[in-house]
Amino acid sequence: MRWRLRVVHTTRFAYESAAHASYNEARLTPPTLLTQTTLETGIALDPPTPMSRYLDYWGTHVSAFDLDESHNQLVVTATSTIETNEPGPKPQAPVSWLTLQHPTTTDRFAELLAPTARTAVDDELVAEVTALLNQDGQQLSPNETALAISSFVHGSVEYVPGSTGVQTSAHEAWQRRQGVCQDIAHLTAGLLRRFGIPARYVSGYVHPKRNAEIGVTVTGQSHAWVEWWDGDWVGYDVTNAIPIGVQHVVVARGRDYGDVAPLKGVYQGRSASKLAVTVHVTRLS
Repeated sequence: MRWRLRVVHTTRFAYESAAHASYNEARLTPPTLLTQTTLETGIALDPPTPMSRYLDYWGTHVSAFDLDESHNQLVVTATSTIETNEPGPKPQAPVSWLTLQHPTTTDRFAELLAPTARTAVDDELVAEVTALLNQDGQQLSPNETALAISSFVHGSVEYVPGSTGVQTSAHEAWQRRQGVCQDIAHLTAGLLRRFGIPARYVSGYVHPKRNAEIGVTVTGQSHAWVEWWDGDWVGYDVTNAIPIGVQHVVVARGRDYGDVAPLKGVYQGRSASKLAVTVHVTRLS
């Protein structure tokens, strides 16, 4: 199955008083991957200004731009047309625990096995999950373990829009037992890493309807999920408890949200500002 999607992601910053200058990085360009082909993509700025583009350390497309003149607002509109398809069969058999524990693997994925400030989880939670995984007396494979951890997080943390912010950690979300997709992805990635499974945080978009009507524009959302390494990368949307499929568009990958933030920067002016973000998604075919 293939879908063709158009995504329009608009970010508006309104400043309390004019910003004299701002310096920004946008990670809003979907890459072409085995599971998706980016047919058309572009970023429009208001006020207009030149952009430079490069790939960051994690392979994400970055558009960098500076505004040197005074401005009262900044509007960034990213428009992309992407063809998505269901992931094909894995090219190789799932790996064993011995493979994951081998120095070749741990060295290769060292950055995706280490905790970050946003993904760190405590020993008490790890012990609770360990007991859950061992309750039947059978040792699960790495992939079975990853799926069980994902199911545990999905069933334990309630998705509540607006309940947390971009600086919320996995530990804080677990204490609250609620959060947004970002928190759920952080918590899942942190647990996977504690169990020795390389995991990366993925940002992108998801069409909210599995049976989307062609030609109908809906309000979508920036979304976050995880990928774990099991001989190949496996994507899973823990918030919705589904494998990654034609509904999903990958934009960026990294250790946590800090590596993939859609738009970040600094500006010179008063600290108060208002942020508004809209995402509109249309299934074209």
